[in-house]
Amino acid sequence: MGGFFGTISNKSCKTDLFYGTDYNSHLGTKRGGMATYSSDKGFTRSIHNLESSYFRTKFEPSLDKFEGNSGIGIISDTDAQPIIIKSHLGRFAIVTVAKINNISELEERMLDANMHFSELSSGATNQTELIALLITQGKDFVEGITNVFDNIKGSCSMLLLTEDGIIAARDRWGRTPIVIGRKDGAWAATSESTSFPNLGYETVRDLGPGEIVRMTADGIEQLKAPQEGMQVCSFLWVYYGFPTSCYEGRNVEAVRFDSGLEMGRHDDSHVDCACGIPDSGVGMALGYAEGKGVPYHRAIAKYTPTWPRSFTPSNQETRSLVAKMKLIPNRAMLSGKRLLFCDDSIVRGTQLRDNVKVLYEYGAKEVHMRIACPPLIYACPFIGFTASKSTLELFTRRIIKELEGDENKNLDRYAATGSPEYNRMVGIMAERLGLTSLRFNTIETLVKAIGLPKCKLCTHCFDGSSHF
Repeated sequence: MGGFFGTISNKSCKTDLFYGTDYNSHLGTKRGGMATYSSDKGFTRSIHNLESSYFRTKFEPSLDKFEGNSGIGIISDTDAQPIIIKSHLGRFAIVTVAKINNISELEERMLDANMHFSELSSGATNQTELIALLITQGKDFVEGITNVFDNIKGSCSMLLLTEDGIIAARDRWGRTPIVIGRKDGAWAATSESTSFPNLGYETVRDLGPGEIVRMTADGIEQLKAPQEGMQVCSFLWVYYGFPTSCYEGRNVEAVRFDSGLEMGRHDDSHVDCACGIPDSGVGMALGYAEGKGVPYHRAIAKYTPTWPRSFTPSNQETRSLVAKMKLIPNRAMLSGKRLLFCDDSIVRGTQLRDNVKVLYEYGAKEVHMRIACPPLIYACPFIGFTASKSTLELFTRRIIKELEGDENKNLDRYAATGSPEYNRMVGIMAERLGLTSLRFNTIETLVKAIGLPKCKLCTHCFDGSSHF
């Protein structure tokens, strides 16, 4: 995915920019970048590879070179950013959180119009540069950003660092968030409100879907009003979000806790304790323990000194090794017990199967699993929360193909909680994972925990309901 932070102040912004961007590090593992602007020095930019290191360690040694009172930063899981452009709109730097499904079509159209691309990412077109070129086709920034929204298929939120302030534009359907914060003499925009408290910012509001604003040190100006319809990604609360972050006024940890609380209240399984798979399963497990009336135990701990976040190698074998090395089972807390674990989701199932095997080897009597979201039946066309190249990488789709002879057949039945097809699929998943029992949250419970109307949430990966 990715996350960004931008700030403009009446004094040097580099400290806030550095730490504010770093607080988005859990959202991406490939590239990190920052750009600042000063009237004397102009634009300063740096981009670093984060695949084997951290944003902080890469940027801290050279922080003094960033001058000026305004800047933007990015943690990207896609292309190298920021991009700096000189155009008829003026000079600007841009960062994006985006997934463009029709990039080849747009690229061909631009090349046919005698345009060119200079920034390549792993030999392919840099999608942030493509977005910048779409912007420059407008007579002003608002028309240019609207041109992006009108032409891309997927999603795109962005920050533009201009000579006259920072422009923030949220994806037309609001699939990814932008939160606005303020403190004396400064304004900021970020993907994660977690960036604000320790830097002294107070959350002002979320940008609406398709809304465009300009920030200066003196205030914020709305350039384009939001649209009414919204499809914010429900997976933000399930998996992506940091526990202290809020989207649309709803805290991530509170949603996870409430989902677990509801499941625990209605679960008839007999277990000795509830445990969370670090990190995103912990909040749900705490809620489940309270709802079920059983203690919460840390039967698995994450080795945070060297694994504070999850690097995501492209190779499946390496991914599995990383997943194993960062989580350490505690034999003293699990031996002889009927354990119930909570986790955010099941994608491929490979890591979970291996973890369950280890739990039994360490003496667990029973291993039950509760998942914070419904089964992932559909691949995400809007954000891309996995590196899956095929729907058959989804555990559910492989089972559906075995049962139906076609991984695309009767998907609506398999997505319907409690249907014969759903029950059979979940039963096979539990058996192959070696679980005593497996249950998923329902869309209804998840929507209730988030607290937004269903029509404002994207639940496409669970029910295939979004086709914009």
